[in-house]
Amino acid sequence: MAAAVKGWITGVGAGTAYIEPGSPWENGYVESFNGKLRDELLNAEVFNNLAEARVLIEQWRKH
Repeated sequence: MAAAVKGWITGVGAGTAYIEPGSPWENGYVESFNGKLRDELLNAEVFNNLAEARVLIEQWRKH
């Protein structure tokens, strides 16, 4: 996190929340996206190189 943001958070008397990695009940949107990405793309494709991965991931994103 950027120093400016940390300073602002401290300055307003707030704190940051810790989200346990892999906790879908704490960050459902990200966990849902990760699951769809894995099921719809990563488990269905074999990437031979980084350029191919970029193209296929962008096509999936636009779809």
